Amino acid sequence: MPMRSDPSAGTTGSSSLSNPRPDSGPRWWVRGDLDGFLGLGLDNLIQILLIVSLCRGVLGYPDSLIFGSILPATGLSLVVGNIAYAIQAHRLGSAEGRGDRTALPYGINTVSLFAYVFLVMLPVKLSALGQGLSAEAAVTLSWQAGLLACLGSGLIEAAGGFCADVLRRWLPRAALLATLAGIALGYIGLGFLLRTYAMPVVGLAVLAVILLAYFGSVKLPLPGGLLAVLVGVALAWATGLLQVDAATWQANASQVGLRLPSLQIGALWAGREQLLPWLGVTIPMGLFNVLGSLQNIESAAVAGDDYPVRSSLLINGLGTMVAALLGSCFPTTIYIGHPGWKGMGARIGYSWLNGLVMGLGCLLGLFGLIGQLVPIEAGMAIVLYIALIIAAQAFQATPPRHAAAVALGLLPGLAGWGSLLLKAGLRAGGAGSEAHPFSPAMLLPLQQADVWAAGAFALEQGQIVAAMLLAGMLVYVIEQRFRAAALCALVAAALSWVGLLHAWRFTSADTVLNPGWGTGSPWALGYLAMAVVFLLGSRLKKL
Repeated sequence: MPMRSDPSAGTTGSSSLSNPRPDSGPRWWVRGDLDGFLGLGLDNLIQILLIVSLCRGVLGYPDSLIFGSILPATGLSLVVGNIAYAIQAHRLGSAEGRGDRTALPYGINTVSLFAYVFLVMLPVKLSALGQGLSAEAAVTLSWQAGLLACLGSGLIEAAGGFCADVLRRWLPRAALLATLAGIALGYIGLGFLLRTYAMPVVGLAVLAVILLAYFGSVKLPLPGGLLAVLVGVALAWATGLLQVDAATWQANASQVGLRLPSLQIGALWAGREQLLPWLGVTIPMGLFNVLGSLQNIESAAVAGDDYPVRSSLLINGLGTMVAALLGSCFPTTIYIGHPGWKGMGARIGYSWLNGLVMGLGCLLGLFGLIGQLVPIEAGMAIVLYIALIIAAQAFQATPPRHAAAVALGLLPGLAGWGSLLLKAGLRAGGAGSEAHPFSPAMLLPLQQADVWAAGAFALEQGQIVAAMLLAGMLVYVIEQRFRAAALCALVAAALSWVGLLHAWRFTSADTVLNPGWGTGSPWALGYLAMAVVFLLGSRLKKL
């Protein structure tokens, strides 16, 4: 997901002094591009540090995979996309004889990063371990599933260039934004808020700087994000949170060196069986990326830079496909905030420089060392801010009468995040082992404590699709389009019946999707009942 900040807040750049006259023709670098690069580069830096942190800490990936395949592929995807958008802006500026075009901002998709880690890669790994596979085999399978999800997202983004208008008309905005907001509030917002309050001196101070810069519109001596990270690093050192031990430094230093990625066609083919079970994550996330990019292209047009939709989406899709084909599981996207970058004086140089610097950092394996010097706590308030803006946008960018549909669409994502925490707590307490595997016996004690784990596990499976359909149903009910609401319910019933929605089963250490004919019959019957009620409502409306 694009970083949702206003990059003009807290900057010292001056558009009128930094750039050539609008009619003087484009230049590859102007003075305002430095401020733009500091903002966009910082955004991408935080995402890359998150990739390293989540792959190491949550997924347990070895450094050889992270620094040998994932990061080099991520870096090349950033190079391809940023340079392509810079060339696009230069060509259009040359054709128009104007020098004030600002390239579309581009980088790693924040929400897809979290969605693929927690909704695809981690479940695949835990399921593989539960089936008796070795840790190495489980990691490989998890990575392959992530590659397929990323490639699918890139294909959808590229295809969106040819059918964007149809998608915009067909998908209710409230359903899409609410689903995205649910993931943002749970996996990103609440996750980092808990971490903020676990490290309050660093976390809350950095959060205050971000709130002041991006919500308070206070003019600061440095770009708000950069100042927040510097404050966080200083406090981390002062409080002892950041400690550089020789062994860890040496381990990260050993990853420094040029590593060129290679085509991973074999890995993608080997993981092909992971394609179908995760389409419920891949397809909605791809659609989100398409529609989010469309909104950001429209935002650029309002700011005076009208870019062709098809080529812009194709570049976006190509960047994501490059990532997947070379070994990265993390899609890229067009970031929001083009008017802010333009207002601070950034033009074309900030884009290509961001691609080159981030790309070289990934190819040279520098981010392990950088992560030791810049802890996640120093930048996590920026990610928390993204979650807040995504959630706020879900309400602000939809008609006020659809607010209840947005709220309903938030719930499956929050339930999925809660399910993740519940299972992690059970595993930490000793369950989920060979001696004490997960089993239906654990549900009754939880239910007696008013923890309806079975419902959380059901909502976790296909949570993105469930959120879209529930929010869509309510949108159509509010608009008194009861037949459309019934159709949403019937789609949910069909997906549930074949086990692609809600149907779940225990493994020894997790709960996973349970596809098969009739495996989700209880939920299918429930949705069928909803469809009948909506159709009756349609008949009553005509009386």
